[in-house]
Amino acid sequence: MSELVKRYTASVFFDKRLWQADIQGSLAHAEMLAAQKIIGASDLADIQRGMAQITQEIESGAFEWKLDLEDVHLNIEARLTALVGDAGKRLHTGRSRNDQVATDVRLWLRSEMDLIIALLVDLQKSLVDVAEKNVEVILPGFTHLQVAQPVSFAHHLLAYVEMFARDAERMSDVRRRTNRLPLGSAALAGTTYPLDRERVARTLGMVDDQGHPQVCQNSLDGVSDRDFAIEFTAAASLCMMHISRMSEELILWMSQNFGFVKIADRFTTGSSIMPQKKNPDVPELARGKTGRVFGHLMGLLTLMKGQPLAYNKDNQEDKEPLFDTVDTLKDTLRIFSEMIGGQLNPASGHKEGGITVNASAMDTAVKKGYATATDLADYLVKKGLPFRDAHETVAHAVKAATSHNCDLSELPLNVLQGFHASIEKDVYDVLSLRGSLNARNTLGGTAPAQVKLQIARHRARLM
Repeated sequence: MSELVKRYTASVFFDKRLWQADIQGSLAHAEMLAAQKIIGASDLADIQRGMAQITQEIESGAFEWKLDLEDVHLNIEARLTALVGDAGKRLHTGRSRNDQVATDVRLWLRSEMDLIIALLVDLQKSLVDVAEKNVEVILPGFTHLQVAQPVSFAHHLLAYVEMFARDAERMSDVRRRTNRLPLGSAALAGTTYPLDRERVARTLGMVDDQGHPQVCQNSLDGVSDRDFAIEFTAAASLCMMHISRMSEELILWMSQNFGFVKIADRFTTGSSIMPQKKNPDVPELARGKTGRVFGHLMGLLTLMKGQPLAYNKDNQEDKEPLFDTVDTLKDTLRIFSEMIGGQLNPASGHKEGGITVNASAMDTAVKKGYATATDLADYLVKKGLPFRDAHETVAHAVKAATSHNCDLSELPLNVLQGFHASIEKDVYDVLSLRGSLNARNTLGGTAPAQVKLQIARHRARLM
C-alpha cells in the first residue's frame, strides 16, 4: 500500500481515543472465550497481564501508535502479541474488526452520555440558583420581540430548565438503545464458535433496568448499524439549539439597548480598536458551534443513506463528527453552567461570578410596551363584556395612553371610564405589573407563588 493510501485510510490518530473501550471489550471477550473453553486459562491470564501493561503504557504516554497498523484495534492487538505471544493472537477468535469497532464506539459513547447527562444537571442547577434569587424581578415577556406581558425573570429562566430536562431525558433514552452488544456478530454473518454473547453483555454492563443482557439480535444489523450515533447527534443538536436560543437572549439582554444582565468579564472580550466594548463572545461562539453540530448530524445521515448491508469502509467516517459533537457539547454545557451560575468558591461554599441581573432596567422596559393591556381586557370580560369587544375597547385605551405618552395605569379613572362605564377604581390593581404577575396563579403560570413551587419541584428532581 502506498504511503498516500496509508494516510488516507488510517484512522489511528483520531480513533485512538477508543483505547479504553477497546481494552474493556477485549477483556470481556477473552473472559468469555475462556469460560467457553475456546481458549485456555493460561491464555486468558496472559491477555489480562498484557492488557494491564498496555493500559499503563497508554496512560503514561509511552505507547507507540503506528500509522502502518491503521487503527486503534490493530495497534493494541499488535502490542499485545508482542508482549504475550500466541495468546494475543488467539484474542481475535470469534470476532471481527467490524463487530469490535461497533462495540467500542457504543461503550465509549455510553460513558460520554453519562458525563453529558451530569453536565445537563449542573446547568439546570445553575439556572435554578439564579431563578431562586429573582422570583420577584419582573421581565418584559416578548412575542415577535415586542413587549407582550410581564413575567417573572425566574419564570423565564425556568423555561430553559424545562428544555434541558428534556435534553437529559433524550440522552437517557438514546443511552438505552446504545447500550446493546454487537460483539459476536463477527464480520457480518455471526461465527461458528460457541460464543456466549449474553455473558459478554453482562460483563460490559450492557443490560436493561432489570439486569437482562441486551444483545444485537441480527449480525448484519449489528455490524452496520449507526443509528445510535445519529440519534445521539440529533439529541445533541436539540440541546445545542436550546443553548443557541439562550445565547441569543443573553446577547440581546447584555446589549446597551436592553441592559438586563451583565456577564462576568472572563466570558467576554474587548475590541481590538474600541476600548469601551465588552463582547459576549461565549454566547456568540456557542450560537456558531450549534451550526457545526447540526452539520455533523447531516453528515452522519448522508454517510449512512446509501450503504448496502453490511459493513462498509464509509463507516470509518462516523467517528470524527461523533467525537467532535461530544467534545463540543460537553465543553459548551460546562462553560454555560459556570457562566450562568458562577464558580464555586471553596472558602465560602457558594457560587460566585455568574450573571448579574439589572432589575431596574427590566422594570423600565416592561413599562414601555403596555404589558398589562391583556389584564385590562380580562378585567372587562369579568364585568360581562365579550372578549372581542373588550379587546377592541382596550385598543382604544392604549391609543389614548400613547397620545398622552403614559402607561395605562397612569390614565385617570374618568378617562378609563370613558372607554367603558363598568371600569372602577379597582382597575389600578389589575393594571399594576405586580398585580398582573400575581393574577396568573395557575399551574405553569408566572405568578411568584407558582414559580416558587416550580423551583421546589426542580430542586427535588435535581438532587
